[in-house]
Order: sequence, then C-alpha cells, then structure tokens
Amino acid sequence: MRSSDGETRDLVTTMPGAGWDYSQTRHPYHHIERPKGPHYCVYNRRHMAVCFDDHSTEDGYWRLRQQAAVLNTGEWPLQFKGPDAERLLDKLFTKDITKVKVGRCGYGLACYEDGGLIVDGILLRLADDMFWYAQADGDFYSWARAHAAGMDVEISDPDVFVSQVQGPNALKILEAASDNGMPSPFGYFAMARVSFGGQEVVITRTGYTNELGWEYYTEPHHDAEALWAHLSAAGKPFGMEIFGLDAMNIRRIEAGILNAGSDFNERTTPYAAGLGHFVDEDKADFIGKVALSKAPRGRQSHGITCATGEPLINGDIMVDGARVGTVTAGATSPYLGHGIGIGLLDTDAHGPGTSIMLACKDGSMQAAELAELPLYDKQAEIPRGKREDIPERR
Repeated sequence: MRSSDGETRDLVTTMPGAGWDYSQTRHPYHHIERPKGPHYCVYNRRHMAVCFDDHSTEDGYWRLRQQAAVLNTGEWPLQFKGPDAERLLDKLFTKDITKVKVGRCGYGLACYEDGGLIVDGILLRLADDMFWYAQADGDFYSWARAHAAGMDVEISDPDVFVSQVQGPNALKILEAASDNGMPSPFGYFAMARVSFGGQEVVITRTGYTNELGWEYYTEPHHDAEALWAHLSAAGKPFGMEIFGLDAMNIRRIEAGILNAGSDFNERTTPYAAGLGHFVDEDKADFIGKVALSKAPRGRQSHGITCATGEPLINGDIMVDGARVGTVTAGATSPYLGHGIGIGLLDTDAHGPGTSIMLACKDGSMQAAELAELPLYDKQAEIPRGKREDIPERR
C-alpha cells in the first residue's frame, strides 16, 4: 500500500528520546527549522522539510513568486576525484560531460543498460579532476562504484548539504550577502566560490523552481549557525523565509521540472520523459547507448490542466473510457487558478491538446487536458534573468 494515497501521507516528526532512526540524517539547519514546526520526508536518507506549521503552502508559494524562499534540500552531493573522474562520469551520463568546464555545472542523467533512467542531478566541476554530483533521490552511489572498477578515481561522500535561495529577490540577496559583491560572471548554470561573512562557500546558479535563484553548499568545515545568521540578515530586507517542498512542488509542476522516481522511473527512457535533448547520441559510448539508439523517440510525459479539480497523485488518466496513464504529480496553482499536474502515459499515442478524464483529489473523475510543459514561461526566461515576472497574489 502506497503512502500518498490522496487521503493521508507519512512524514517524519521530531520527538524526545533515542530510538530507531538509524541511517537518517538531519540537515545542518535542522535546529533553525525546528521552531517553525517542520514535517519532513526522507530523501537520500536525509530529512527534507515538506511543510511548516508557521505558514500555509499557499503563503510559501507566494513568498517564492514575489520575494525569496529558502529550501534546505535532501540532494546528496557525491565527490568524484582522480585522473579518471571525467572518464567515469562520461561513461555514466548520457550527456558529454567533457564539455563541462571548471567553474560550470551540467545536468546529468544516468541510465541502466536497457535505457531506463536511474537518477538525475546537477554536476559541478570544481577542478579538472574533481566533481560533485548533487543527485536526486536514487540508487547511484553503488552503481558508480561498480562501474569504477579498474579506474583511478575515488568516489566519496563529502558530507555536503545543498540549500537553495529562489525567487525574484534571490540575486539581490546574493549581492548583499557576498563580502565582495556579486560574483562575475555568474550566468545560468555557473559555479562560483564566494565569501559569506568570512566563510568561503561554493554556490551555483541553479534551482528546482524555474525562478531566479542560486544554491549554496554547506561543507563540514563551515560554521553553519554563523553562515545562516549571515545569510538570514542579508535576506531579511528582501523578504526571504524558509519554506517547504509542498510550496515548491506547485512551482516545479508549473515549470515542468520532473521528480526522479515518480515522474520517471527505471522503466522510463529519457525520450519518454521528454529529456531526449540531454542524450548526446554521438558520444563514443555511455551506459544505455545501444538501447537508447533503438528506443522510440515519442514523449510520454505531459502536463495536465484541470479547471474543476486537483489531479490525484497515482490516479488514472482516461481517454475514451480506457486507461492510458497515471498522474505522477498534482496540485492547485494559485497563480493559474486551477488544478495542474504531470502525467506519465503508457504510450506516446496522445499528446498536448488531448481531452482526458482523470481521478481528482476529492475522489471524483473530472474532465482535463494534456498540456505542453512548462505550463508557462516556455523558454525558461525567468531563471535566466531575461524576464521579470512578479505576479500579484490572487
């Protein structure tokens, strides 16, 4: 029986005493979040806040859209270091990572031999022979270790935690927080080392919201309490607050950002997920290349718009009375004013514009439509800083 059955869900709470919570890890800013009444999911065996008692999901959404919001994520950076680090990563990922220069990031997709997706994430190149891969929730560490046999590369957990600052005021906060002002250049998918209150911190121009934003990486040697105090002081004039996944989830659905393990899985190819442009078919070799060269190119993952209900996660998608797929993400968009979602279809026979019936959160079946992703800002101009979009709260 699944959690997230549409009626209940199972989250982590903090309670007094010792007991069975082995292999679960708290974020360095856990004690900062505690007074806000957090409720956590477990992601890469790390706790990541889903929601807080001190504000509603809708309040968090509008904080993200109008000012700035911070999410302390459960992404897990793995470190690849050594002469063969680049060679191994180029074998593991579908995209040519040899083109990722030092001080830049890339988007990394890893597949099984049959072309099914394992995980995705952001690859940072810190040096010619050293990378961090901030992976989504998934089984990648052991996969990488197994394929590193015979190579001169060390794969390790550097105990680094990722936080993201997102929203229209995000770069203003970065400029205020950096001891030396805004790093330059710092374009989309750039990486930099900046000084925050005397502590050097790795930051990237990335995020999971398609809002203007950046992420920072807290390492073991950092004084996390002092670092947060510095960033919080810089962000306060710009309305920066901590928020959770529930609020962010609405925005990422609007933006068409997929979640590993739900919007795609080990049976989904990059093409079916709509991620085929991250497959470099002319690469000499990578795991899954042969299978992907024979795989259908049609897309099976699409957006959903529903004027009369909120799509139910794991609910059926129907066309002419026949089940054709599953809702993998659902929410109500405060900005668009209706239900939205992402659906994974069984085939590529249907696409945007198709009229569907789908299961909704209230238990009803409602008319809806498959839609092109993203649902707006089609060229992702907002995160690139090419479009200023601060909507009014409805």
